[in-house]
Amino acid sequence: MIDAAIADGNRDTVSAVMALAKKTNPDDAEQVDAMLAEYRTAQAQAAKLATAAKQAQIRSAGLFERWSGEGRAGAFHASGNNNNVGINTALKLTRKGIDWSHQLRGTFDYQRSNGRTSREKYFAAYEPRYQIDDGVFAYGLTQFERNRFQGISQRYAASAGLGYRLLKNKDMQLSVKAGPAYRVTKFLDETSESKLAGLVALDFDWTIADGLSLTQDTDMVAETGGRGTVIFDGSNTSLNLVTGLQAKLTDRISTRLSYAVEYDSNPPTRAVSTDTLSRFTLIYGF
Repeated sequence: MIDAAIADGNRDTVSAVMALAKKTNPDDAEQVDAMLAEYRTAQAQAAKLATAAKQAQIRSAGLFERWSGEGRAGAFHASGNNNNVGINTALKLTRKGIDWSHQLRGTFDYQRSNGRTSREKYFAAYEPRYQIDDGVFAYGLTQFERNRFQGISQRYAASAGLGYRLLKNKDMQLSVKAGPAYRVTKFLDETSESKLAGLVALDFDWTIADGLSLTQDTDMVAETGGRGTVIFDGSNTSLNLVTGLQAKLTDRISTRLSYAVEYDSNPPTRAVSTDTLSRFTLIYGF
């Protein structure tokens, strides 16, 4: 009976059968305990070998292997008093190793209102991470942005620092990160500025129910330093806040409803400080 349970491979079944064997055959309890110890040792060795084999496979993976990701696409059209059409697309790629992980993100938003372009934004970012221990990680970040309706022709930012995973379980994950940054902004009027900055970010994911999740991503960059003709340092704080509700339709296809707030405390002339955008998108995971 014990051999049959071991051959079945279910640990709970093996433990239950051996406990029953000890109860019904108390004289053989010592022998059963020895069999259980031998079984557990064999299981531990098998798990260790499987882990080593998996790590070896990860370490030997090529540059273009072990990538996963998701693509997003959304569009709208309205007619009547206003004739509006718009699209938004996004791509996220992730590669996870033993200690290192890499993430690439890109988004594109475009909108025309009554025959005129009213929104055009490009954004791309690359973030590598190194897991120092179970909770602490080091990160690097480079990103590019173009948003001509905010008066920005090109904006580059680079940052590096430390992060900490405050919470991680089956249904909820929360991490924060912070570090110094350097940002270069080129405006449409052909002026430019380069500033030392600080970056603070929050990442929160909550699986509310099977197939339904809430995500909260926040990136804040607070610039320091000023133009050479200013005595007191000028400052500019940029805030990008995105809250989303995502529902899974199939193993690969999901829908997402999101609300984004983009804030610049010191925008270019004739640009407003705050932009908001609501999106409904279709997501394909691969």
